[in-house]
Amino acid sequence: MPYKTVLLRRITIISRVLDFCRRTISGKSKANKAQEISRENTTPTPVRAPRAPAAASLLPAVQRITRDQHAISRKDISPNALKVLYRLKDAGFDAYLVGGCIRDLLLGIKPKDFDVVTSANPEQVKQVFRNCRLIGRRFRLAHVVFGREIIEVATFRGHHSGADDETDVAPKQKTASLSDHGQILRDNVYGTIEEDAERRDFTINALYYSVSDFSVYDFANGMQAIAERKIELIGDPETRYREDPVRILRAIRFATKLNMQIAPATAEPIAQLAVMLKNIPPARLFDELVKLLLVGKAFDNFMLMRDTKVLKQLLPQLDKLINQDPAGKAFQLATKALQNTDERVDADKPVTPAFIFAALLWYPVELRSQALVIDGLSEIDAMNIAITEVLDDIQRTIAIPKRFTLAMRDIWALQSRLTKRAGRRAFKLLEQPKFRGAYDFLQLRAKAEAQDSGLPELALWWERFQFADETGRLQLINHLGKEGIDKGPRRRRSYKRKSSES
Repeated sequence: MPYKTVLLRRITIISRVLDFCRRTISGKSKANKAQEISRENTTPTPVRAPRAPAAASLLPAVQRITRDQHAISRKDISPNALKVLYRLKDAGFDAYLVGGCIRDLLLGIKPKDFDVVTSANPEQVKQVFRNCRLIGRRFRLAHVVFGREIIEVATFRGHHSGADDETDVAPKQKTASLSDHGQILRDNVYGTIEEDAERRDFTINALYYSVSDFSVYDFANGMQAIAERKIELIGDPETRYREDPVRILRAIRFATKLNMQIAPATAEPIAQLAVMLKNIPPARLFDELVKLLLVGKAFDNFMLMRDTKVLKQLLPQLDKLINQDPAGKAFQLATKALQNTDERVDADKPVTPAFIFAALLWYPVELRSQALVIDGLSEIDAMNIAITEVLDDIQRTIAIPKRFTLAMRDIWALQSRLTKRAGRRAFKLLEQPKFRGAYDFLQLRAKAEAQDSGLPELALWWERFQFADETGRLQLINHLGKEGIDKGPRRRRSYKRKSSES
């Protein structure tokens, strides 16, 4: 290869390397300059210890529980949560673990997740963490993602001065808004830790843990409430329930989960204000109900919802049947299904909302189906129409996802088919994807309708049929006789005679 050609190639390579270096250095300088400008525009709040609330505050004087006075150890805290706390602290912001995780650690319960509150606003949190995403409209939050674990970071919340805090701001840019009923619609009002504590819902959740001195700061006598095993709202209960009616469901859930009692002042307005739950988006109500029904305390939560008139607002069809017959089959099926769910949760077995809601709504479906049969519809058509009507009605209050309503439809539709076992029908039913769920549902119905019902015998037959061999299954079918045969009238085919041509 000629020398000139080699020289030209080397010069080309060197020029490309130099150009790459210039672009890299230039990019870094621009990024550093942008970071300096960003720091100048978003000066972090200086770190300080919480101070006692002002005289007009609803809270008592803050109590500082030092490391030697509480049992919280960093060994029990998620390493990722500690990482978030220390990085925010090093960036010049106040940062605390707050709420349920502190409460659970003090009670000796392993927290499900760890929430952080800070003086940094969401945009500043995003600057500190590259693995951060901002979510939420009602209240802006930062999620710091560590693989499967998400640490939720919120900014200290401030107070609202009225129905619309920012009267001079365009509606789309307002950060706070209340409905005519006092419900918080938008809540991006930032404040101090003292204001944030006042905005917490229950006294047991106004507890803050600092990695600066490893102390717990108690703003609402939460330590005393834990000792007295009492669920108590901060501030006027009626006002707090109107701000967010879901606090009614949270009070019930905390009471059963923590084995505590709802304080009388906190419990008194629930029956009257439970109707405000209808103002909550149906999707959010479904999420809250799942927390109530799939955490191992479903039965206790159901009974407390019934006693506080909450059930009437969430499941009015079921509540009406229970009021007509307090110990009847609707109540029996619901409670047995919930007790069975609690046992499965305790045994770490899978549970599904589809099965629970199928049990809660079965008798409203059956009642409507029977009424349609009386009106002249066939059993199949009546059942399909009844299912659709009941599900459409409940969706206005609780947005049950389609993947669950489809499973509920299958479980309900198979109940009538399980009575028809003659010929090859039993074998075909056994192959149905939802057979196991329908069979378990049949067993619960048998327990709920043990008197004057043939369901226990039907459930026992299906239990034997499942575990029998081929010969045993054929014998079970042969012993049925006329049982298990569809007794509905058969359609007779009519044949037209061909006219003979003469």
